[in-house]
Amino acid sequence: MKKVLVIEDNKDNLQLISFALKRSGYEVIAATTGEEGVEMAIREMPFFIIMDINLPGINGIEATKQIRESKADGTIPIIAITSNAMRGDREKVFAAGCNGYFEKPIDPLKIMDNIHRIIKK
Repeated sequence: MKKVLVIEDNKDNLQLISFALKRSGYEVIAATTGEEGVEMAIREMPFFIIMDINLPGINGIEATKQIRESKADGTIPIIAITSNAMRGDREKVFAAGCNGYFEKPIDPLKIMDNIHRIIKK
């Protein structure tokens, strides 16, 4: 079973995305802060990462940059899921090193097709 890291501080959002991932056959590990997410990404080397942008501590943009600069080597797909929908936010997410971007709220029945397109599964 492939492991996916979800970095999300909102309990309801974490449950929703975890449900969709588990239903698709993934093992889910979770972090609730950017710092914890960076540590887990390096230690666990997940198949891909779901990254919230508004996190306590370092935000998802900074966490993504740190993962990209770490021994994780920039090879793990990182998909941002965020409520940030302001002009320029999408560009900031991709500039930080994310491979995909979705706005909340997500549709748990459709999100996996979109994720699989990004990770080319």
